Amino acid sequence: MNFLGVFAALTMLVTGTAQAAESVTVTDVTGREVTVEVPVQKVILGEGRLIYGLATLDSEDPFERVVGWRDDLKKADPQGYGLYAAKYPRIDDIPTFGGIKDGTFNIEQAISLNPDVVIMNLEAKGATEEGGFDEKLAAVGIPLVYIDFREAPIKNTETSMKILGQLTGKEDRAAEFIKFRSDHINEVEKRLREANPEKPDVFIERAAGYSEECCMSFGNENFGKMVEMAGGVNIAAPIIPGTFGTINPEQVIASNPDQFVGTGGDWEAYAPGMGWVPVGPGADMTEAKRKLDGLMERPAFTGIDATKNGNIHVVWHQFYNSPYQFVVIEQMAKWFHPDLFADIDPEATFKELHDRFLPLDYKPGYFISSSDTATN
Repeated sequence: MNFLGVFAALTMLVTGTAQAAESVTVTDVTGREVTVEVPVQKVILGEGRLIYGLATLDSEDPFERVVGWRDDLKKADPQGYGLYAAKYPRIDDIPTFGGIKDGTFNIEQAISLNPDVVIMNLEAKGATEEGGFDEKLAAVGIPLVYIDFREAPIKNTETSMKILGQLTGKEDRAAEFIKFRSDHINEVEKRLREANPEKPDVFIERAAGYSEECCMSFGNENFGKMVEMAGGVNIAAPIIPGTFGTINPEQVIASNPDQFVGTGGDWEAYAPGMGWVPVGPGADMTEAKRKLDGLMERPAFTGIDATKNGNIHVVWHQFYNSPYQFVVIEQMAKWFHPDLFADIDPEATFKELHDRFLPLDYKPGYFISSSDTATN
């Protein structure tokens, strides 16, 4: 009788699992229709930083489905990686891949892990197709889905979160996150629309101090678009036709921006000893302030109005590649229009995001200004 009882229970468990699995058609951010068995149990992330989105849904254990991922998170965001590794030490054992674009992605290794889906960031699409990786995955029945938090994040973040919700079977939680995000963005846009304040000219420098060259920036998307949504004028928008590009120091001087916003992070693994500002979770703000002050000693910045008036800011670079952009939109709006957004607290917004959606406790250190008194 005991044996029969156990057998019956196992049969019910297997049957229930089979019934829970469902074949659905997912439309990714490129418009491709992809059939996937959901909820997926085994996922390969074509970029490690896609965990920023997945973590908002699988907040008990963001790595429970991840059987392989690109090795970029540890290098690009060592502070964040360290926090996740402290709580989930087994992430060091997850197989890692190189990048699609630099030709170091191992397709055979990926196939051997037998994933239910491979999730790629949109920017890898060209290289994925050129290398024939999409065809190789299709040939063995592994679905490939593109999402996007980088190329056109303002346009694609909501869709990308819905896709992650479909894949994980957590559509309701994805919808909750999307509403939280849109409510904060809508409030910023509503105030700007009603007050119609004068907009400052803003220079947004991508990875400020990462190299001695100046100056990487953004066109009409990503941080460039966020500047506009925060009530500023992106001086690089008429110069850079796409999402990413560069402008020369003379153009910065001629534009004479009212506000400077650089993006920063701890990039010792990529650019050791350079002038980047190491903001991020739990950052050393005394060191960040020292390096922020150093940015303005470069020839293109010593005489601009932003420097003269103390409107020099740096934000965590990874806002550009995560679904958390609404937090930095709030922060920039507060910098550009301090009276209009005096009651808005971006730190509190980010803490609430952590409390409601992420498995990590919030640690400040994502923003710094030249007017701040740096303390740890």
